[in-house]
Amino acid sequence: MSSVFDAKGFIEEQVAAIRAAVGEGRAIIACSGGVDSTTAAVLASRALGDRLLGVYVDTGLMRKGETEQVSKTLKSLRVTSKVVHTADTFFGALKGVTDPERKRTIIGEKFIEVFEREAEGFRAGFLVQGTIAPDWIESGGQLRDRIKTHHNVGGLPAVMKLKLVEPLRDLYKDEVRQVARALGVSVSERQPFPGPALAVRCLGEVTPEAVEIVRAACAIVEEEIEAAAKAGAMSLPWQYFAVLLPLKSVGVHGDLRVYGRIVALRAVESVDGMTAAYSRIPHEVLDRISVRITNEVRDVNRVVYDVSNKPPATIEWE
Repeated sequence: MSSVFDAKGFIEEQVAAIRAAVGEGRAIIACSGGVDSTTAAVLASRALGDRLLGVYVDTGLMRKGETEQVSKTLKSLRVTSKVVHTADTFFGALKGVTDPERKRTIIGEKFIEVFEREAEGFRAGFLVQGTIAPDWIESGGQLRDRIKTHHNVGGLPAVMKLKLVEPLRDLYKDEVRQVARALGVSVSERQPFPGPALAVRCLGEVTPEAVEIVRAACAIVEEEIEAAAKAGAMSLPWQYFAVLLPLKSVGVHGDLRVYGRIVALRAVESVDGMTAAYSRIPHEVLDRISVRITNEVRDVNRVVYDVSNKPPATIEWE
């Protein structure tokens, strides 16, 4: 973590920069509820006031209770906002798609379609995004290899009606958290969540049924790990979630043979997301997670734990 980063100075600089970039115009901001987009929303709101509209897109790919939580957060920040429900559009566009890079590109394109439509109604010419340094570094370009396309960078269409404003573009996650704390953002310590959401935690085709499985599994992972951390049984990892694999395995329920789905658990320690080490979760916590998932989540009969570091693995599986 940088010891010389001046969060307060950065806030003043970026509020002025946003105001200069937008001028007398209007902007919308893509709000996901995570620390990056929420921090960007507060900066943009300070710069633009009622000339800013926060847009949260309910893609049908979000975590349990996400839409309600994001709406509450934006209201508490006094950012003018609206929720756009468009699950059918995203599931329709992802039908039959299994390649992770294609998923990310499709999701990026669909997001922009929504934002351009909302911007037209708000008479906005600018799109503010919470893009941070790892997003564009991992998306590749110039001499950088593409690790994975981030929907808000490489997933953007070649031609856009809106002009981009990205106040956090040169920051890493630890620096964004410093800015969020200085702004009093309630989600400053929230774990990262990918822009494509649960679509990249469903390996293989993204269907409503698959998303429902991984949504339920992710909720259990979060509940059990956060409860264990609160009880002092372990430290809270930097990021922790479940992944649904495109595989089935033989199991047994009672005396009956079943052929069920496999869920992988992922938890890592990191500072900025560029490197990470897998978390040493106590076995009793892993046991509770496994028992709950196999008992409570439909069609799942096997749970495995990912002990890979970054590198060679990435944090998300896709």
